[in-house]
Amino acid sequence: MSKTIQRRTLLQGAAALAGAQLLPHVHAQSAHWPTKPIKLIVPYAAGGATDILARAFGEGLSKRVGQPVIVDNRPGASGIVGTEAVAKAVPDGHTLLMSLSSSMLVNQYLYTKLPYNPIKDLSFVSQVSTAPVVLAVHPSVPVKNMKELLAYAKANRGKLSYGSYGVGSYAHLAGAYISKITNSDMNHAAYKGESQAVQELISGQYQFGFLSAQSVKPHVDTGRLKAIGVTGRQRMVVMPDVPTIYEQGVQDDAFSLVGWIAMGAPSGVPKDIIAQLYAHLLEVSKDAKVQERITGAGFAPMMSTPEQFRENYQRDMPVWRALVETAGAKLD
Repeated sequence: MSKTIQRRTLLQGAAALAGAQLLPHVHAQSAHWPTKPIKLIVPYAAGGATDILARAFGEGLSKRVGQPVIVDNRPGASGIVGTEAVAKAVPDGHTLLMSLSSSMLVNQYLYTKLPYNPIKDLSFVSQVSTAPVVLAVHPSVPVKNMKELLAYAKANRGKLSYGSYGVGSYAHLAGAYISKITNSDMNHAAYKGESQAVQELISGQYQFGFLSAQSVKPHVDTGRLKAIGVTGRQRMVVMPDVPTIYEQGVQDDAFSLVGWIAMGAPSGVPKDIIAQLYAHLLEVSKDAKVQERITGAGFAPMMSTPEQFRENYQRDMPVWRALVETAGAKLD
């Protein structure tokens, strides 16, 4: 198996991000906020983990600010449709984004003609949780761990398929990476949402995929799916018996990398509104029901400040770029 993805220097991409941070912004002090309902756009289909967290945070935010928070699902084009809508919205704090690292960071490496620049066109509010995922396989696949899956894929060139909840998602990139390092020439089955992807895996339409614990755990518990590993370097609270891929001895950066779910807004939202919004989200995150939603999805609370969000973003950029380049993924 080829050596792990070599981490690119943190200088890659940092210049672009730093330049965006230094762009002068002149804002008048904002008036009372919010003055009308808030639209929280989720660029994925309803029912997935991102949607569930958006509704949990939206409900809590609504109670704190005294205005309705309307979750607006706009799936399509690997999260581009919904993310672009936020990037081009009026920057008054009444249109927000709840999304994955896929649309907020990774798409800029997948598309040469992305209709938004995530660094310049979005305000970073907070990463609300890390988002490790489960490597789930159909019971018909005779493997028990990651090393066995890699060997099985290599021995069955051209016979396997991996699934994802969208082209350009982590599930797509990681599957393409496995196909490349095993030279197994696997097919990619892309679905419009995670719910559909899970059902198709259960029915045997493809052999394995990286999916959220929220979606796969009930089916693992009943034996309709097998969980053979999780991404990142820490086991999930909700599935503590499933080892990380890293601890199984497969320590490629591609599987140690952990995505995130975050809230953003259009670039240009006044800083005091961003500060108010983060303060409210921080309090909402302490609610037991919200904590349950986060851990129930297999995630871990994060709640980075806007400044920490930018720092983390800068750190993650070269790693995601390396994964895209190694997987050979280009979507236009």
